[in-house]
Amino acid sequence: MFFKSAKYRKAFLKSLLFVLPGVIITLVFVIYPVINTAWLSLNSWNGIGGSPIKWVGLQNYIKTLTSVKFWNSMLNALYFVIGGFVILMPIAFGLALLVTSKLKGTKFFKAAYLMPVMLGTTAVGLMWSFMLNANFGVLAQFLKAIGHSEWIINWLATPTVNIWCVVLVNEWMYAGYNMLIFAAGIVAIPDDVHEAALLDGCTGIKKVIYITAPLCKNMFMVFSVLCITGCLKAFDIVWAMTNGGPMDSSATPAVLLYTQGFQYKLMGRSGSISIILLVLGLILSLLLNNVIFKERD
Repeated sequence: MFFKSAKYRKAFLKSLLFVLPGVIITLVFVIYPVINTAWLSLNSWNGIGGSPIKWVGLQNYIKTLTSVKFWNSMLNALYFVIGGFVILMPIAFGLALLVTSKLKGTKFFKAAYLMPVMLGTTAVGLMWSFMLNANFGVLAQFLKAIGHSEWIINWLATPTVNIWCVVLVNEWMYAGYNMLIFAAGIVAIPDDVHEAALLDGCTGIKKVIYITAPLCKNMFMVFSVLCITGCLKAFDIVWAMTNGGPMDSSATPAVLLYTQGFQYKLMGRSGSISIILLVLGLILSLLLNNVIFKERD
């Protein structure tokens, strides 16, 4: 009995050694930064080493939640969410149906749709910034060529218009990436299901609505969680195209977090925004998993 317990103890220690590196990495790079940020959000600090740190309690959270800039950034994040579900999701699902079909040239389409995300966010942002330039951009030159110069505006400097330009570029960039998520769900549907649907006369759009889409429910759940969390932390594409301007009109919560901490040296305020985004992301993810996509008996 003692030998058996020692044997299992040895096996347990071996298993623990395999898990330990992952646990250490999680503690050092995830848990500790979150705890440190939560503590920082309750203090006032300018981010300079050796400078005093002053305890202010919930003052940073109060100032953040009563800030017009913060709620404007949340509205911009909402625009990203709307664009993700209304524009990106149908396009990505449609592209997935296309590349998983038996049409010729699907390999070319797969490579073409993935090209934008392979370019890198900064490259895409700068490319579209030049294309949308009101003076020499491609769109402005096209409007001049067809005789509609009056339609030309400074798209990236006009409030509301600029954030929607960024949203549309973001959807264009990530359509191919999300196509892979839906394509993985489509190819996992058994062939006998398609054959049964064909025998029952369920083809075309009916097959997509009643067979393909319901069986890709898990893929829609994955997309929804990635979309919402990604929209809350959207930074690089916004920074590359507009820098959050003018006057923070196109700033997202992540951009506001950066500017508050590293431009205005309000590290406590920046930490409070981080914690608010973390809590909001967790709540929305749990809501999606346990309410909207909950398994039905």
